[in-house]
Amino acid sequence: MFENIQVFCLFYYIMRTLIAFLCCIMLLQVRAQDTTTAGKWTLQRCVDYAIKNNISVRQADVQARVAALQLKTAEFNKYPSAGFSTGLGGQFGRSVDPTTNQFTTTKLLYQNLQLQGGVQVFGFGQLKNAYSAAKFNEQAALIDIERAANDVSLNVALYYLQVLASREQINIAAIQVGQDNSQLKDTRARVNAGTLPELNAVEIEAQLATDSASFITAQSTFDQNVLTLKAALNLDAAAPFDLDLPAVDKIPIVPLLDLQPEALYQIAYKNQPLQKENNLKILGAQKSIDANKAALYPSLSIGYSLGSSFSNSLKQIDLNSVAVIGEIPTGTYAKVNNVPYDVYEPLYTYNYKSKSFGNWWSGYGNQLDQNFRQALGLTISVPIFNTGNTYRINYEQSKLNLKNLQLQKEQADMTLKQNIYSAYANAVASVKKYYASVKSVESAQKAYDFSRKRYDVGLLGTIDLLTNQNNLLRTKLQLLSDQYDYVFRMKLLEFYKGDGLKL
Repeated sequence: MFENIQVFCLFYYIMRTLIAFLCCIMLLQVRAQDTTTAGKWTLQRCVDYAIKNNISVRQADVQARVAALQLKTAEFNKYPSAGFSTGLGGQFGRSVDPTTNQFTTTKLLYQNLQLQGGVQVFGFGQLKNAYSAAKFNEQAALIDIERAANDVSLNVALYYLQVLASREQINIAAIQVGQDNSQLKDTRARVNAGTLPELNAVEIEAQLATDSASFITAQSTFDQNVLTLKAALNLDAAAPFDLDLPAVDKIPIVPLLDLQPEALYQIAYKNQPLQKENNLKILGAQKSIDANKAALYPSLSIGYSLGSSFSNSLKQIDLNSVAVIGEIPTGTYAKVNNVPYDVYEPLYTYNYKSKSFGNWWSGYGNQLDQNFRQALGLTISVPIFNTGNTYRINYEQSKLNLKNLQLQKEQADMTLKQNIYSAYANAVASVKKYYASVKSVESAQKAYDFSRKRYDVGLLGTIDLLTNQNNLLRTKLQLLSDQYDYVFRMKLLEFYKGDGLKL
């Protein structure tokens, strides 16, 4: 019984420690998340966070790393190559001894070792042009990260302004509900005093219900816009998100006269990432054409090889078995006293015995040393038929690729110019709409003020008062929409000018 209690206590202690450890980990994660998302989220912070975490930007970064590896490959191709190989095995039956090159039926263990490689010494600039092409493509891939970041920045700015606009709509709707409550309280007092009919109070209650629904809708729109902005940032929807929402009338705007479209296009043409990326891709494609063209011509390479071999059945002549068994003529003559005599050489017979090198390791090393061989040579490669056709197809395909990139660049430049002129035209129109909305609000405010005064003295019906009130609300919302549209259009022109995105 006592042992069971000890086991239970030990189990309880372990579980308590484990739970405490898990709680600490969860607390650290929550604190880390709070640290990441704590503080006010300004537009600049939103843009920086989106550039760091947006999937499109991260994919562009991965492609840039791939291009960097391709550049390293092109660079290493210019250097001499080296490769080592070795083979270990056994031979059985009739085979050739790898060390004596004689037929044998003896089982043996062999090993071959070889180091070989080479380098291209002349190829009409093929390797140099391939490296230059990879260098331009790597630079273009880095610029593509900037292009993706710009696209994300514009989207974030648009969503951020939408959040600002929806916040202002909440404020306008809240003011409208407050006015309805004030009017209802005043009208209800008059109805109770018998100076106004019950219908007036009912009409205002209906208007209050409508404006309350509009307030709820504005709040829902704000929440949805915040979620959309979080999605653009690749931020968890449940993460705390305290936005820094400046007043729209406090946002600095560059004068429209300083943002003429042709001048903006000349600046954007030099500075926009897509234009710089297209130029680099075209340079890379031109170098690829040169590299593929060089592959059509002969190339000269230097190759080398170092090798040796080992066999456990290596044999040597047994000197004790050497014996002369006869003579054979050599085909030459020697004169003695002007008398020619045939010259003979002895004919030997001998036996082989296994060669001993002392211990196994020293024998292995000595045999590798004695069998060491070297080779150095020149190789000329001339593409003729099948390989030559493949190279020619690659050459023609690279020229078509250049043409395609040139067309893409032309289309991108035309699109950029069209976008800038369109953005300028939209900015001009948004300025006019904004000032027209300002006048509309001023007129609607005056109409509402007069109708309110007439309503207070009993000279105007409730429906007419509510009509003027609704007109004022509608013009205020239209002014808000036109104002944020004007701000975004102007910020877009500033972006093309190279001023970035600032509120």
